[in-house]
Amino acid sequence: MSVLGALPFMKPLHHVRSPVPQGRRHTLPASEFRSLSPEDAISVFEIEREAFISVSGECPLHLDEVRHFLTLCPELSLGWFEEGRLVAFIIGSLWDQERLTMDALTLHKPHGATVHIHVLAVHRTFRQQGKGSILMWRYLQYLRCLPYVRRAVLMCEDFLVPFYQKSGFKALGPAEITVGPLNFIEMFYPVRGHAFMRRNSGC
Repeated sequence: MSVLGALPFMKPLHHVRSPVPQGRRHTLPASEFRSLSPEDAISVFEIEREAFISVSGECPLHLDEVRHFLTLCPELSLGWFEEGRLVAFIIGSLWDQERLTMDALTLHKPHGATVHIHVLAVHRTFRQQGKGSILMWRYLQYLRCLPYVRRAVLMCEDFLVPFYQKSGFKALGPAEITVGPLNFIEMFYPVRGHAFMRRNSGC
């Protein structure tokens, strides 16, 4: 379940440093994009819980599930940090079927060619600033550098469909998965279809 700047793209685990005016000193990078680790799980869950409970009453991932995916496939996550503080994140895992099923909510299929994006969330202080779109753009750029990834999929509520369409996702139709009273639309992004962009993305 899921709620562009001209900076060069950086793969997770690499750091991004914004220019710092002369004379000003930082002990932490002003802006950093990197993969998440299990040590980030609590910060991730706090942002996720606030973002989703207030809207739908359900979290896409519980704390133990956040730790689970950040342990199994941290390379499919991306966090945006400002001055060392997590402000937005994406968590994904691999899936090996055409459509999502209930198993996709908790399993990571190491030989799959589809990235299931479980959650994208932005800290409340940093919403309405375009950070969700920027983070998704960077994440999709990164996926294009992974030769085993053919596409990305996610499911979202109806009101979020236009947001993901702006990032290039297309609707597949109603998702097979329901959570309590919530129904979702399943969407996909054809990562492997962007050969030209991969050749020119620095991969």
